[in-house]
Amino acid sequence: MAIETKIDGTNVIATVSGEIDGKSAPQLQSELLAALQDGNRLLVDMKGVTYLSSAGLRMLLLLYRQIATKKGKVVLVGVSDEIRDTMSMTGFINFFTLVDTQEAGISALS
Repeated sequence: MAIETKIDGTNVIATVSGEIDGKSAPQLQSELLAALQDGNRLLVDMKGVTYLSSAGLRMLLLLYRQIATKKGKVVLVGVSDEIRDTMSMTGFINFFTLVDTQEAGISALS
């Protein structure tokens, strides 16, 4: 898994690629939480994510809960159909805004 984060005002924009599983989810979580110290809006570009395990889903939900307590928002970009189906079946999809492009995601954060 690879992650690149940048901060744009109060938006944290993270581009993630590879597999998010039991090994990589804690690393991703700690990097995103560190980047979110001053912001409460998170855009995660998941176009390059090839696999999302239950540990990855839990990590996303934890991030959502922490951001929601600050009246923030989480937007996921480019979620594959397979991951979208899993999120739908588990009900996780209801917590996030899903869009196809980063531009649409930045607009959704506003």
